[in-house]
Amino acid sequence: MLYVQAFDLRGTNDIPYRRLDYQRLVAWLGAIVEVDPKSEYPLFSAARVYAENPDPARTRIMLEFIYREFLKDPNHRWQWLAQAALVAKHRLHDLPLALRYAEAVDRLTRAANVPLWAKQMRIFILEDLNELQAAKVILGGLLESGDIRDPAEIRFLKRRLEELEARMRQAPRHAP
Repeated sequence: MLYVQAFDLRGTNDIPYRRLDYQRLVAWLGAIVEVDPKSEYPLFSAARVYAENPDPARTRIMLEFIYREFLKDPNHRWQWLAQAALVAKHRLHDLPLALRYAEAVDRLTRAANVPLWAKQMRIFILEDLNELQAAKVILGGLLESGDIRDPAEIRFLKRRLEELEARMRQAPRHAP
């Protein structure tokens, strides 16, 4: 892993990260994960180093690699897909892709250490997509489930639900 990451830093190398062959890079990272499935370093590097590439096509290649690896072990790799959702939303401005990743985190993780913010990302992305009714249903269901016990978190989510309902009342109605 250190060899792969240091590749750009060698004095004789004239290929910086932004010009690497990302398909080959994904193959290297995938091989490293296969050799040591518990290591978080390849996925950390994919999410925090290689996905930060200014080339959107290369960023997408890395995000899809993270997604595929997440599917193999969601309870241990959720944080890298959550990061991928943030990159898709804020760097690529691709809300449908961010939603795909956020939904996978919510749907496929069951570990107790997955924080609520990671499980709730899809609600806020749905809001950004102006899918207010869907966001309201999911948020209301989350509050009704009784899974959230922290009073501050409950207050925050109730306030978000009220804000959603207010936005829905203000939104122009479409004729059937």
